[in-house]
Amino acid sequence: MAKLYAGHHFPGWIGPVWLIEKLQAYQLGMYAAFIALSQVITGFLLLTRRFWLLGAIGLVPMLLNILLITISQQWGATSYIVGVLLLMDLALLLSEYPRLRVLWADVAYSPPTTLQAKPTLPGHLLWSLGILLVISGILVSYQALSLSYWLVAGGLLLAWLSPLADRRKTVATFLPPTPS
Repeated sequence: MAKLYAGHHFPGWIGPVWLIEKLQAYQLGMYAAFIALSQVITGFLLLTRRFWLLGAIGLVPMLLNILLITISQQWGATSYIVGVLLLMDLALLLSEYPRLRVLWADVAYSPPTTLQAKPTLPGHLLWSLGILLVISGILVSYQALSLSYWLVAGGLLLAWLSPLADRRKTVATFLPPTPS
């Protein structure tokens, strides 16, 4: 987010925030902006319960790309940080081995039978509104920085609350029980 925010006024803890400007000289500015936006979307997927597994899968090639760049540019400790993040992501994916092995093995996956609510249209719409608020926060940062922070916080909150919209509503009835 810091690479895309106006004046880089968003907390960033990995990689140089000036990278897009630096790559403009080599006509790679659009590529760097695409990578930064992909990082935002993948991070959003990973942070929300609805699509965290998709985010974890998408994070592997992204972290490998960043790791190779940091090693080739000799950015020191950044390579170690990215390596640890990659190992953490792989550990997260290994925890979902039963769900993911259908990708390479000829086995069927049968999810555990729990009373977990299935995703619904209102939940998807709430999640989609959340990611739109986060992306619009980037665009708004060039005009109103404090409003952009609120948009990002609101977008994350909506996405985190989207599973609540998936819960089925039950209506209490006041009819006496039928005799059996």
